Amino acid sequence: MPEPPLAKRLCRLPVAAVLGREVRVATGPRARLLGLAYLDREDAGPGLLIPRCSSVHTVGMRFALDLYFLGGDREVVAAQLGVRPRRLAFCGRAKAVLEVPAEEGGEILPDAP
Repeated sequence: MPEPPLAKRLCRLPVAAVLGREVRVATGPRARLLGLAYLDREDAGPGLLIPRCSSVHTVGMRFALDLYFLGGDREVVAAQLGVRPRRLAFCGRAKAVLEVPAEEGGEILPDAP
């Protein structure tokens, strides 16, 4: 079965392999600010990596997120699963955050710290 198409604003972003999946990387200020906000689940793809980041907001989200806070070597230093819209999440040790739609997140790292 083919993958559903990504939102236009995500298609232009570079791709990186993180925690065993191919995700888009939020490189510019707009991509970093918006993340996956204002997208429907089917347009969000498998996730979004936000480098140089230790906190995210879920303002404008239409679905819950699993957030994986990553250290310098992209190892998981913390995770917050099922984060609902209109929330803030922070991890002081994080160097990047991986946003994953919640219904898929458990498949990545079921025993996240």
